[in-house]
Amino acid sequence: MRHALLLIAAIALSACQPQAPGGQPATAPADAPAVSVTEGGATEAATPEAFMGDLDAHGTEPFWAVQIRQTQISFSTPDSNVAGPNKGWTGGGDKLVWETLVGDKPLKITLREEAGCSDGMSDLKYPLAAEVVLGDKTFKGCASKTSEKPREGVAP
Repeated sequence: MRHALLLIAAIALSACQPQAPGGQPATAPADAPAVSVTEGGATEAATPEAFMGDLDAHGTEPFWAVQIRQTQISFSTPDSNVAGPNKGWTGGGDKLVWETLVGDKPLKITLREEAGCSDGMSDLKYPLAAEVVLGDKTFKGCASKTSEKPREGVAP
């Protein structure tokens, strides 16, 4: 019985949120990681600036493209186009990972900051490197925010 009471007390205390003297929730320490609240009330680390908004990735040999949007991730090649739900990212710092299912295949997208990523076909430089694994195939390329895609003749 004593162990059960201790267990209940430990569980109850673990659910407590620190409070400021006025009864409001306490503010996080200055060195705490930033968090944002999702629709379900869950918290997740705030998205690093380099990865905020819609993202596009692409590569050559073979040609492929990925679009990461708020609710969906799509992967396309000249022969196919598949999409799955965007379940959010994991990781942090200079690298984020998205995983979803497209049909019956797992799709894993890893984007990391790499200033000057080259697509191998143009002189354009991208701020992010991309690695995409669809089933048992791996694709490598570059990525950027959709709104900040490098363009020929436009300085970064």
